[in-house]
Amino acid sequence: MSKNKILFYSISLLFITINLILIVYDVYYFAFLPIILIFLLASFVSLDKVILSIVFFTPLSIRLDYIVPNIPVNLYLPTEPLLLGTLCLFGFKLLIEGKFDKKVILHPVSIAIYINLIWIFLTSFTSTMPGVSFKFLLSRLWFIIAMYFLTTQIFKHFKYIEKFHWLYIVSLLVVIFYTNIRLAGYGLNNQVASNWVVRPFFNDHTSYGAMLVMFLFPLFYFLIRKNRNLLSLIMTSTVFIIFSIGIVLSYTRAAWLSLFAAIGLWIVIKLGIKIRFIVIAGISIVLLFFALQQRILDSLEQNETESSGKFSEHIESMANITTDASNMERINRWKCAIRMFKEKPFWGWGPGTYKFQYAPFQMSYDRTKISTNFGDVGNAHSEYLGALSESGVIGMLSLVLVIFMAFRTGYKVYHQTNSKEIKEFTLYIILGLSTYFIHGILNNFLDTDKASVPVWGFIAMLVALDIYHKDSKEIERD
Repeated sequence: MSKNKILFYSISLLFITINLILIVYDVYYFAFLPIILIFLLASFVSLDKVILSIVFFTPLSIRLDYIVPNIPVNLYLPTEPLLLGTLCLFGFKLLIEGKFDKKVILHPVSIAIYINLIWIFLTSFTSTMPGVSFKFLLSRLWFIIAMYFLTTQIFKHFKYIEKFHWLYIVSLLVVIFYTNIRLAGYGLNNQVASNWVVRPFFNDHTSYGAMLVMFLFPLFYFLIRKNRNLLSLIMTSTVFIIFSIGIVLSYTRAAWLSLFAAIGLWIVIKLGIKIRFIVIAGISIVLLFFALQQRILDSLEQNETESSGKFSEHIESMANITTDASNMERINRWKCAIRMFKEKPFWGWGPGTYKFQYAPFQMSYDRTKISTNFGDVGNAHSEYLGALSESGVIGMLSLVLVIFMAFRTGYKVYHQTNSKEIKEFTLYIILGLSTYFIHGILNNFLDTDKASVPVWGFIAMLVALDIYHKDSKEIERD
């Protein structure tokens, strides 16, 4: 037997022995060592494959506390350790090479991201819970570094943009089958069961529904694009139908609402309306709501339709703020966020602290049968109000600036590109991204890998299309 084989078997035997001893003492972390080593090696050899692996594993990732209950530090496995490793490798790469693509570094979207990150950094010092806030900042950094900055570099090759979509879609298909098979055991019209049959892959049906809708628009593009063979058409059609069924059976009203809103945005873009008019219209709608909020609330209070497995009733219950516990609890969380903002309007309470600090701001008359003091059943239930309460008015405005610059970039590519295919693909990326930020009015998931990976990935796509592909007459997939 050769020396290499003896060394291999010796190391394997040693690993198995140590792992068995540790398992006896309920220590399971050592079992992940080979996976970590493989990905570290791959990071040096082929970082693009590591990034794409993270994308694939994201819908299938599981929180560490599902494996090891009551653990003090929680992570999504295997994605977040890989993202942390990617963050370290990025820092190492910058130290060694001392450079990065200036077109990305100086892009308006990147500048908006810097402003947001700097403010999160500053408000972590003024935070009521600095440890929580700096952990939040670290998490935001590893998502942005891996899924925005590094991903823009692999998106220089257009084929990786399509691979990103399909890797997440194929992985999400597994979750759809798993979820609906479990749901069928309780009845496909069981709206209550739909909330937890997505576990352990998603915390609840709302984030699951948001991701289904987000990828429905790129899927629709793959379905209608030209130059496809019959097999590709059949497979894409099947996947699109499965996603559509999954959206219906998710019973996620916010996701349905974001879907309808994105269809409205599709009409607006097709009509060629300029982005400044869209922004003005959006601001006008918000101001009109605040001007007429009492009349609107009085009208909504007349609706007492409860959410249920019946599709028409579930749709109608979206506007029930009188008896529907989910809607009432969402409003309760919003009110808490606003009260927190009023007390600390400039610095906020600290990034990531809402769920630890909101309880004293709940009023007895706002509490519902599902209210708690521990951040259960979602967080602030709004990306925007969450940022407002945690990082003050500048924190929220800096987040809005990132969103605005991303959509402005997409709109620019859509109108200026020389390629009809890039034009259409950009449109459906914009629509997919819009579903998340519309959904973000009602829920917030950017602190999880499930949403952050595709959201920052989609933004990276728009930037890469602007920098590297906008002027191409044809898409090069090789």
